[in-house]
Amino acid sequence: MIFADASALIAIIIGEAEADALADRLEAASPRLCSAMSVWETVAGLCRSYTFSVPTARAHVRQFLDVGGFQFVGIAEPEFELATEAYAQFGKGRHPAALNMGNCFAYACAKSNQAKLLYKGEDFAKTDLG
Repeated sequence: MIFADASALIAIIIGEAEADALADRLEAASPRLCSAMSVWETVAGLCRSYTFSVPTARAHVRQFLDVGGFQFVGIAEPEFELATEAYAQFGKGRHPAALNMGNCFAYACAKSNQAKLLYKGEDFAKTDLG
């Protein structure tokens, strides 16, 4: 079981340098999880960094999720608690991992679903999920 952070989704969709390695990890895992927040961040990241329009980014992301057989997980009170704990322990300005809000919720979703976390970069590697 794996939860995909927006950083990994963007890297794979765009074909960044890490895309093949991330895609291999994703392909080897089942089920594949995401959340409304990680998907929203993916759309926003494609618009911000790659000049996609919102409808185009949303269509690319939706197609990627559908082909990949992703399941959306909910964000509710348990994820709120885990995300605030992640912020307290690993948050920006508090810890070298410097997790932002989206990172904290990706962390929480992975933890609450007992899933591995698929991500790009070094931020999560500095947490207990790394």
